[in-house]
Amino acid sequence: MSREIWRLTVSDHFSSAHQLRHYQGKCESLHGHNFAVQVQVQGRDLDPKLGILIDFQELKTLLKQVLAELDHRNLNELPEFAAINPSSEHLARYIFQRLAALLPGPGVTMHAVSVAEGPTAIATYSEE
Repeated sequence: MSREIWRLTVSDHFSSAHQLRHYQGKCESLHGHNFAVQVQVQGRDLDPKLGILIDFQELKTLLKQVLAELDHRNLNELPEFAAINPSSEHLARYIFQRLAALLPGPGVTMHAVSVAEGPTAIATYSEE
């Protein structure tokens, strides 16, 4: 017997500079992106009175809090990216883990985070 799973998605963006060390191409030089971020959370139980998993506004506020750490920064200068490249893949994992730590209670969990450098290049991170 299957149980219902609800998934909610919110989106936002941030602007940052980065460079990909050891890339051997144009992206090894410092450059910037307007990163688009899509976050998906999930849960099995809705609030019985409101009929919602989590308020969209609360989720958007939490996402903005995480993205503020990255916005208008040189991502390579952040301690989290001292040993690894601030690639879209690593950014998606970073946002996923930071946001997961902020979610209220055990009833709402992260499902996936997608980070896009542009309309044709998107990296998605999730955990099983």
